[in-house]
Amino acid sequence: MTASTLTLPRTHALAGGSTVTLRLLTRVDREALLAFTTSLPDHDRLFLRTDITNPDVVDGWLDNVDLERIITIVAEREGRIVGYGSVHMSNAPWSQHVGELRVLISEEMRGKGLGRALTEAVFAQALQRGIEKMVAQMTVDQKGAIATFEELGFKAEALLVDHVKDREGKKHDLLVYSHDVRGFQSQLDAYGLSEAAGAAD
Repeated sequence: MTASTLTLPRTHALAGGSTVTLRLLTRVDREALLAFTTSLPDHDRLFLRTDITNPDVVDGWLDNVDLERIITIVAEREGRIVGYGSVHMSNAPWSQHVGELRVLISEEMRGKGLGRALTEAVFAQALQRGIEKMVAQMTVDQKGAIATFEELGFKAEALLVDHVKDREGKKHDLLVYSHDVRGFQSQLDAYGLSEAAGAAD
């Protein structure tokens, strides 16, 4: 792992010429994070295990960041949070080598490569903390997320039929993807992404 892969904060150039700052989430981001989560469409929050628009849930999230049970990297643009990548570590003793990856991007920033940038940044942090396997969940209609994860080497492990029910009572199938984190650095090195990640520092 190169130092540039882990360097935060850093400026990252997106497709179309815009830039964002990638940095670790801190407690002072509480209101900005709530502003971001409440702006997301309901479907984007469908597969999450907690209601991230609830201030109490966000407070618990920040507590877990302080306790290093969650790693969260936010993308900031013009003073606003426009996306985040997060790894939630397992508390179970038999799966402490596994982290659950969650990535959410604001609608106006999609299709610019931000999801990939956040995923790569979170992977680098997870490697440093000894995570060996990453899992991610998404509904089958989240085509953009699926494409990004597959490009990064995630493989489908399970399809859970009618596993998610939205607020209107409609059921959705849930995909579970996984990735061998230890192999991710080799992928970064092969494509020169370790160096590229720090090129805009």
